[in-house]
Amino acid sequence: AALDARTGPGGGVIRFARSSLSVRVAVGGAVFLGWDGAEPSPSYALPGAAPEPDVRAVLEPDKDGGWRVVSERLLVTVSRHGTVELRTPGGELLRRDLPPRWWEPSGEQPSDGARDGAGAGKRGREESGREQRPSRPGRWMHRSHVPADARFFGLGGRTCGPRLPSGSYRLHESGRAPGGDAEGGGRGARADTGRDPHQGTPHITMPVQLVVADAGTHLVFHDNPREGRVTLREGVEGRGSGHDRPGSSEIRVTGGPLRYWVLAGPPARVLHGWARLTGAPALPPDWALGHQHSGRLFRSGQRVREVAAQYRLRQLPLRALHVEGDGGRPMLRVLRGEWARPTGPPPDADGSGDGSGAGSRGDGVRVVSAGAAPEFALRRSGWAGMQRGGGMWRDEVATGWEGLRESISFVLGLGLCGVPYSGPGIGGSTAAPSPELYLRWFQLAAYFPLFHAHSAKGAGPREPWAFGPEVLAGCSAAMAERERLRPYFTTLAHLAHRTGAPYVRPLWWQHPRERSLRECGDAFLLGDALLVAPVLEEGARTRRVRLPFGRWYDTVTGASYEGPGQVVLDAPLSRIPVLARAGAAVPVSGADGGIELEVWAPAPGRRGRGLVIRDAGTPGDAGSGTGTGAESGTGTATGPGGKGVDGGGARRFPPAERFTVVHRDGATVVTREDGAAAGYPVRLRS
Repeated sequence: AALDARTGPGGGVIRFARSSLSVRVAVGGAVFLGWDGAEPSPSYALPGAAPEPDVRAVLEPDKDGGWRVVSERLLVTVSRHGTVELRTPGGELLRRDLPPRWWEPSGEQPSDGARDGAGAGKRGREESGREQRPSRPGRWMHRSHVPADARFFGLGGRTCGPRLPSGSYRLHESGRAPGGDAEGGGRGARADTGRDPHQGTPHITMPVQLVVADAGTHLVFHDNPREGRVTLREGVEGRGSGHDRPGSSEIRVTGGPLRYWVLAGPPARVLHGWARLTGAPALPPDWALGHQHSGRLFRSGQRVREVAAQYRLRQLPLRALHVEGDGGRPMLRVLRGEWARPTGPPPDADGSGDGSGAGSRGDGVRVVSAGAAPEFALRRSGWAGMQRGGGMWRDEVATGWEGLRESISFVLGLGLCGVPYSGPGIGGSTAAPSPELYLRWFQLAAYFPLFHAHSAKGAGPREPWAFGPEVLAGCSAAMAERERLRPYFTTLAHLAHRTGAPYVRPLWWQHPRERSLRECGDAFLLGDALLVAPVLEEGARTRRVRLPFGRWYDTVTGASYEGPGQVVLDAPLSRIPVLARAGAAVPVSGADGGIELEVWAPAPGRRGRGLVIRDAGTPGDAGSGTGTGAESGTGTATGPGGKGVDGGGARRFPPAERFTVVHRDGATVVTREDGAAAGYPVRLRS
């Protein structure tokens, strides 16, 4: 039982008979909870020191011998037995955390049977029966209940989502999961047998859960990088006067501190708070927003030249070429350039240069060798906070239609864990894809942040021209559309850097209480303006699409549809359905290469909006296709907590240009937020 409490800035410490719980509200609304003296730092997930406490939050006595902390976004109550409840300011329950349980290390590790209930009486005891000492090394388990209608998302780059079905999910310390993604029910769930079905497949796992329910959305992060397992069970709502069965989440970890953070609010606010806590996502350079090609087959400079020459010959805009050696080790980190304006052949694949790690050949391309520090790292594994240094790619994906579907889950899941820049390799890597599968995968990947093909040994070619003229035409059209949308991707990159909002978002992003959208995992939003519905079945030429609230336009036919609801759209082999939100003003590249606004008429009585942020570069990003930080002197830098900083040569935020779209006097009118003229060419659609 609770004995007493000691107040402190932002909360305090509650002392039990043989344990203690620290509760602290940070500036920005995140709530920290740490058992047995666990502190927020040091932590890899945090970019520096822990955020400052919110001095307005005070630990105060509650009913029945408990305690509570009232903050702007969460009400935290702790019972006298150690149960923690997190509620909205209006009192709706988001989460109930039961007292944790520990198992002491004793010579040999306890058997699996001793991990759960049976061994608890012998080796594990409830927190109220333990001595107080900080950061005890024993294994521990923490169980939580959530509302019956809640759905789980996140836990890193999983392939069985984006909604995580009931099952058990492994957390791997090194980022390489030796087992499958999940065991239990649900589409795409894989039995965790201890053997990876794709030998050596790198997975990225994080103890980060995003829980979406009618009561609200919250994120919980158990800050412990040890190996463990998370078991999820979705709840069941009672019919009629029947009782609800709440959902549950149980995390077991092999040791280390039991500490966790909770953030609550609308999804955009939650991800913004997560970025403030763990650091702003790195801003990708210009080349990273275009099509890229990677492979382990480029054994010589001649092969590199051949691939680059074929892209040039077919006028396909390749922006980066990643060259790898045996075991996936990079021989050359990045080869990039404007293939549309070649001034000579690409350099040899030996990375030779001036000895600094960067080689320049005077041909419009630049090589960064394996020894050079990357300005934007593309990683195959990582953990919470990895977004500060770059993005995530996954080049070892099962070839097949199921792998195509899983790629959506992977990108959405990572985005909801704070890693907005990612994308699996086109076509998978375990076999040669059929021409149709390759094209459908290519069309989908054109709307992922990382748009790349990966040539793996024994998996056949991945170049667009290797699958016949019809596939080449479809790939060329997808690449052209990606290039046309480059200003939009630039804007999304800056939004991710400033707010933590992912480029690729679930359909429920703006309507988390719409239950049918929580179940939808076969389509996604690209920013706020576009809805992408890839074709995920062989031979399909139509696509059933679930629409969020509002009016939506088919970007090819201009036909309008009203949501919420379902519609059936044409999906010929040449394209996949993409819809634009009514009132959206999307920045695109015009015929002259400049930015123009593609505007979709708002619904009657409503107004739309648009945003343009022009700069996508990084310091020293010379030779990129658009104005960059090096050329314009604008950009961003982040300090602790992901805040932008200036001074001392730091890059500054480029301006955000905001627009309003209204229907006035029978015409669609676009103005800046202050009422001034748009300042860009406007192309009206619909």
